[in-house]
Order: sequence, then structure tokens, then C-alpha cells
Amino acid sequence: MHPRTVFDGWRSISISLYMTLVGYAVLVGVPVISTAWVELLGFTEEQVGRVAGADLGGLSLGAVITALLVSRMNRRLLVLISVAIVIVSNGLCMVYLDYEQVLWLRVGAGVGSGMYTAVAVATLGGSSKPARAYNLMLFAFAFSQALEMQILPMLSMNGIYLVFIGCYLAGLPFLRWIPARPVDRSLEIELDVEGQSGEHRVEHRHVPAWVPWLVLAAIFFTYINIGAYWTYIELATIDAGIDNVYVGRLLVWTSFFSLVGCAVATVISNRFGLARPLLVALIGMAGVVGMLAFGINDINILISMFSFNLLWIFVDVYQMSTVANVDHSGSFASLMPGAQGLGQIVGPNIAATQIGAGMGYSAVFLMCSSAAAVGLLIYGAMYLWLRRSIPALAEAT
Repeated sequence: MHPRTVFDGWRSISISLYMTLVGYAVLVGVPVISTAWVELLGFTEEQVGRVAGADLGGLSLGAVITALLVSRMNRRLLVLISVAIVIVSNGLCMVYLDYEQVLWLRVGAGVGSGMYTAVAVATLGGSSKPARAYNLMLFAFAFSQALEMQILPMLSMNGIYLVFIGCYLAGLPFLRWIPARPVDRSLEIELDVEGQSGEHRVEHRHVPAWVPWLVLAAIFFTYINIGAYWTYIELATIDAGIDNVYVGRLLVWTSFFSLVGCAVATVISNRFGLARPLLVALIGMAGVVGMLAFGINDINILISMFSFNLLWIFVDVYQMSTVANVDHSGSFASLMPGAQGLGQIVGPNIAATQIGAGMGYSAVFLMCSSAAAVGLLIYGAMYLWLRRSIPALAEAT
């Protein structure tokens, strides 16, 4: 859909992949980190939802800040600023341990990680094949997520913060691999049009700005589901009396199952495009999350967690690629972590409110399923409009 640019170089893609893994580390490690906040710092389950929401809401704010600057400011400078914020915030979390203090420090850490992640996501989106780039990112996530689930429970709370600091510092020597400036593109797609005499020519078709905004809104709702589910899934299984060792193993092995999702997502999108598989994935997501509202046992938690990790990959690849296909300036692409982070603050906080009101985890998982269904409705309406107005984008890969 787009010609090759400097963003297709292996250095650019490699450092961007690393940065996304580091920037999203808290997001993918939330189940373990949430348990650590309870067991090591003595936070209540409701407080955990607030702290997780603060961290991931800060990520959203950082992404919004980056979206305003990424097309005008040197991206390497943005990364340096973000790393400094993350180091200071995580360092202070090792000193100040009270709930109120940690709550605001995690907002700061989230802002830094949001800026860092937004630069990385926008850089990946600048490649000529964004679906492939994002699929590589999520493929790497499967390994990093499993690694976090294995290593973080062995560490103290300070040890977890030190790991985060070290990962951000480790990327700085490769800062020059990040392209400093974006390829400036408007909201458009390139169409290969066949003329009456059989010749082919490329036409540029403008895409209304509401299309990426609508995708960002759908990302927000799908991440309300993901944020609440991923924050409370381990605590919910413990509450249901499921063996802790069994749950820990599931967290690790279901993370590796995401690899299957990466491979299958690529094959399916190449054949059927992005939109239709996304709609099917969201239907499945609403079902496997909602089933836990009717009770948790060894079997359905296994089915739910494996399916969730598989479908999470599908949803992310298709959502992020849809935005990147129409915006290579990076402004909308850098807002994707913002939409994810905003959903991550709203989801855990709604769940925390439900738990605080004594509604239990059944209500939480019902809310998660409903949020996924709203995302499904948004995409469904958008897909029907695109099929009539811009069929090439509706079936884009």
C-alpha cells in the first residue's frame, strides 16, 4: 500500500520492537504486578485496580502528549525525556510505599512509558507493511509476557522496579536507530486502478479523519475489557479457590499460546483482510470473557485464558494496522497506546468499583464482555460504511 521508507530498515524495526516490549511491560505484566502489590505492599484488591489504572492511564496521557509532538519534534529527544521520567518515577516507588504516594508515582511512570511506547508504535506504523511490523511486535510479546510471568514473581517489589529501570537504560545505546523525523503523509490510501486500455495507475484516495478516530474509540472499548480482565484474572481465580500453582502455570503457558495467534493472524489477514477477522475475533473475545461471569473452575479458566491470549493478538494486529494503513505521519498511530491506556484506566477502575460495591467478579467479567461487544458494534458499523465508500480500505491487509 505504501512505498518503502527509512522506517523499513532492520535497525528501525529492531529498536522499535524492543521499545514496545519495554514500554508495554507493565501492561502485559499486570496480573503478576497486581498480586505483588497485594502480597508485598499490602494493598487491597480495590486499591490494586486504582494503582493499575493510574499506571496505565498515565500511559494514555503520555501517548497523547507524544501525538501532539511526534510529527514536529525529534523523536530521539522524546525518547530521552520519557526514559528520564520512567527512571525517576520507578526509583521513587522504591522509597515511598504508601498507597497514595505509589498511586501518583505510577501515574508518572505511566506518562514516561506512554511517551516511550508511542514513539515506538508510530515508528513501526511508518513501515510500508504495518500489519507485518505489528505482528512481529506481538510475536515478541508472547515471549516477553511469558518471561515476565516466570521471573517477576521471584522478585521483590523493588526488584521489579529495578528490572523496569534497567530495561529502559539498555535501549539508550541504540537511540540513533530511531528515525528522527516522520515521513509526512496525509490521511490517504493508494489504489491500483486499471484504466480502460488495461494500463495500471496509482490513485490517492483521501480517508475521512473520523475513520482513525473511530478505530481509536473501538480500541478504547476493547481495552476496557482487556484491562479489567488482565488486572483481575489471577485474583479472581484465587478468590474462586483455584490452585495458585495451576494458575501460575496457566499464565506462563497461555502467554506462549499467543505465538499461535501471531502466525494465524498473518495468514488470515493476507487472505481475508483486516476487518472481517477482527469482527470474528471480537465476537469470540466477548464470549470467552463473559463465560467466567457464570462461575470459574479449572476447565473454563483454562479455556478462557488460552482463548483470551489468542484473540488478544488478533484484535491488536487488526486494530493497529487499520490506523497505520491510513496514517504514516505518526499522529494517529502514536495515539494508539493512548487509547489502550485510557481503556486500561477505565476498565480496572470500573472493576474496582464493582468489587468495592460487593458485586463480585461475575459482574466484572460481564462488564468486560459488554465492552468487547461495544467495540464489535463500532467496527461493524465502520466496516459496512467502508465497503460502500472505500472498498479497498475495507478489505485492506
